[in-house]
Amino acid sequence: MRMLAAHTRIEALLIIRHGEQALLTLIIPLALLIGLSTLHIGTVPEPRVDSVAPRILALAVMSTAFTGQAIALGFDRRYGVLKRLSATALPRWTLISGRVLATLLVVALQAVLLGITAALLGWTPSPVGIVAALPLLVLGTLAFGAAGVLVGGAFRAEIVLAVANAIWFVLLLAGGLALPMSDLPGPVGAIAGLLPSGALATSLEAALEHAALPGWQPVLVLVAWAAAAGALAVRTTRLT
Repeated sequence: MRMLAAHTRIEALLIIRHGEQALLTLIIPLALLIGLSTLHIGTVPEPRVDSVAPRILALAVMSTAFTGQAIALGFDRRYGVLKRLSATALPRWTLISGRVLATLLVVALQAVLLGITAALLGWTPSPVGIVAALPLLVLGTLAFGAAGVLVGGAFRAEIVLAVANAIWFVLLLAGGLALPMSDLPGPVGAIAGLLPSGALATSLEAALEHAALPGWQPVLVLVAWAAAAGALAVRTTRLT
């Protein structure tokens, strides 16, 4: 457990200190939270922050667990970091668990900072909604993390960098994060709920905006993405 705690701490510090990671995990979500809450973009009821905050939380989870982990894993493989760590006294389950726990810690930090900013903008979620959102954030982190390992563990680092950022951009626009699903064009809006970003945004909106359970569909979508991406990642991920 001491090894796990030490490895988790190192992984979390590496995520926080990385410049590109900070841009993805904090600066962009904060800018979108403030911009979408104050500018009249899309048909969002007032106060706009009530609808914007859950979607930006979903964006933060996607940025950290998917894009950040994919890029970090890709370059760790390129420079032989995983190969060297696997030769140390750290068990493999510790290496994996440390990354997962570090990602969850960073997501928790994001949620706190974004929540405080949203509260300053007038966001007042109910305590029931906050409690219901916690397991959804964990599930979303696991689903996006599995997808990040799938991308970061199968391609060269340069390809991972391009693919991960491209997928992030597509999920931002087509997954109901930048705009509500009701404002998306017909075909895009129809598939948005089947994407992990759309499922997480929908479930967080139900919990935080309406203080209600999200329903089975978005939860099952997240579970399906986590299981499918995890199963493929086990088969395709290489240490180098």
